[in-house]
Amino acid sequence: MPRVAGQIDVAKTEAILDAAVEVIGQRGLGAPMEAIAKRAGVSKQTVYNHYGSKAELVRALMARRVAAITAPLREPGALDNPGEALEAYARSMLETVITSKSYSILRVIIQGAGEMPDVAQEVFEAGPRQARRQLAAFLEMETQLGRLKVEDFEQAAEFFSGMVMGQSQLRALLRLPSDKTAAEFDGVAREAARRFMRAYAP
Repeated sequence: MPRVAGQIDVAKTEAILDAAVEVIGQRGLGAPMEAIAKRAGVSKQTVYNHYGSKAELVRALMARRVAAITAPLREPGALDNPGEALEAYARSMLETVITSKSYSILRVIIQGAGEMPDVAQEVFEAGPRQARRQLAAFLEMETQLGRLKVEDFEQAAEFFSGMVMGQSQLRALLRLPSDKTAAEFDGVAREAARRFMRAYAP
């Protein structure tokens, strides 16, 4: 069955973003849009039609990553089971540490931040800050429902994320092998959620 226009557009968007992860991860922020287009199997104009600039493209990459990480907070039943939702969110964060491609982009952005501060700002706003805001919004809803007692939602979100990631993020950025197995990461996610729920119990 032939795909409709909307399906084709989504497929092209995903192809461009996947190609950007590969190309920018390998060649840095200076990688030409032509190289990304070639890897994606589309024209350079198609890339620019979707994303008007390198900063916009990188922002889309971060937005896709944040959407994947924060997905557990939007699952049906998440509000009714905050402990389980937080554990799933923590596991989602830790999975990005295991996946080296996720951090290849961050490494090159850090390296090129001085020369392309606009891109670095886009990454921060669309990535870490947006993820924290979504978690903070979830904590606020749980507080309103009486399942948690949080006064500073942004601060609590930062506390939780820091407790989950620990030194794992730095190890990933430094290209050091993970010091934990997948099972151990699951344990970290479970324990972080348990301790957080206890600390902010009403």
